[in-house]
Amino acid sequence: MALREILKFGEDALRKKCREVTNFDDRLAQLLDDLTETLIASDGVGLAAPQVGILRRVCVVNVRDERGTIELVNPQIIETSGSQTGNEGCLSLPDEFYPVERPNKVTVKAFDRHGNEFTVTGKELAARAFCHEIDHLDGILFTDHVENKVPVREDRL
Repeated sequence: MALREILKFGEDALRKKCREVTNFDDRLAQLLDDLTETLIASDGVGLAAPQVGILRRVCVVNVRDERGTIELVNPQIIETSGSQTGNEGCLSLPDEFYPVERPNKVTVKAFDRHGNEFTVTGKELAARAFCHEIDHLDGILFTDHVENKVPVREDRL
């Protein structure tokens, strides 16, 4: 495993739409391991491949619950319900936090590192993190959802 450099706001890769993963191989496993290690070292909640310059539909989420790190390959949001508004941040925009409205419950269909399909449901922070990281895979930053760009200070997502 290796720590990867997290790209900062303004880098082109953060605005690109990522390609689907077709090879479930050692390179994918290494990327997932590196994303997890980088996420933990950065004290974040989620990290997507384009944030480290890799334009593949891969992200990891860890909301510090019993599930640990959830690896999502080619994730798709298949169901949402409810609504929540909370302060959101991003490892690619350090020290900037804005209120963002997201669904309160999200179900995601994805593949694991071995190519096995699964679904996972998250509520509250997990739902927010799934939406945030999947947005990254489409070149969308959380600030794109913000109308009033007045930053607030709070915990990072």
